[in-house]
Amino acid sequence: MQFNRFYFITLLVFVVILGYLCYQIFKPFLSPIAWAIVLSIVFYPVFELVNKYIKWKSVASLLTLFIILLIIIGPFSYISFMIVLELKALPKYLAEDGMTEISRVIDHPYIKGVTEKIMTTLNVTAKDIEKSVLENVTRFGKELMDHFTKGIGNIVAVTVNFAFMTIALFFMLKDGVGFLRNAMGYLPFSEEQKDRLASQTKDVIVSTIYGGVVVAIIQGSIGGIAFYFLGISSPALWGLAISIASFIPLIGTFGIWGPMTVYLLISGEILHGIILALVGVFIISMVDNILKPIIIGGRTKMPVLLIFFSVLGGLKLFGLIGLIMGPLVVAIFVSVLDIFRNIEGGNNA
Repeated sequence: MQFNRFYFITLLVFVVILGYLCYQIFKPFLSPIAWAIVLSIVFYPVFELVNKYIKWKSVASLLTLFIILLIIIGPFSYISFMIVLELKALPKYLAEDGMTEISRVIDHPYIKGVTEKIMTTLNVTAKDIEKSVLENVTRFGKELMDHFTKGIGNIVAVTVNFAFMTIALFFMLKDGVGFLRNAMGYLPFSEEQKDRLASQTKDVIVSTIYGGVVVAIIQGSIGGIAFYFLGISSPALWGLAISIASFIPLIGTFGIWGPMTVYLLISGEILHGIILALVGVFIISMVDNILKPIIIGGRTKMPVLLIFFSVLGGLKLFGLIGLIMGPLVVAIFVSVLDIFRNIEGGNNA
């Protein structure tokens, strides 16, 4: 017994030490590896489709990688660049034009009575509202810009990380299934429990990533394009806001395009307001109502509120990649908890 205990403790110490050393070895590459993991999950259906017609996994992985790089280098890079520019210009816009627009809306005849009652009830003035909006939006914009611009200053590091991400992504698409199968072998579960864990994790990931994040990105893209053609300033930022708002329970994307529609109507831009309302109701909202049931189906899904906070927390912890990495980590965690719950239930029985 003593020998077994000593053996176990020694083995545990070695595992901890070697695990820590492995973490330090891979630490410089965690960011590109994380991007590769996320992109391989999101685009794996594309790889499967390509591999269906091209039986060589290496060629299929290479073609899928080419598609992903086109998307990243093209629209995604452009949108990220536009968001950074708009975030930098946001404080200046608020100081020069934004407060004027807020005052004009507050003083509008149709809503002046309502705003006065609200300000009286809350014991605040219009100046207090303007100051609070300016301070909080400026602070939020600065924090968001810090996440977007983190690491961009070092062009060499960005280029090297992009190269590492590309290499890792190629092999994850090509050998990811085999790697996961080998990794599952180290889990202290029965084969039935491993299969259930894999199935539940896949269902939660599909419903969360595709039914949540991907749908949100589509809605944000449509909203940003609509804002651009309607001449509304900072369309990329508004698109990002719509993507995030899509996770808010009950309100959803209406929390962004709804008030903007009212603002356009109050400002006298009746046609633009009607167009935005039509786009919001028949396109942005319909994307959510049509795509989500198709994607999720009968799969296990996380509560929308949990996804919402996992997206915000992921953005704060991981930066831009947190938009997907946050829900992904929470999804896997929920699946593991469910496995342990079933194990405990079986033991009690």
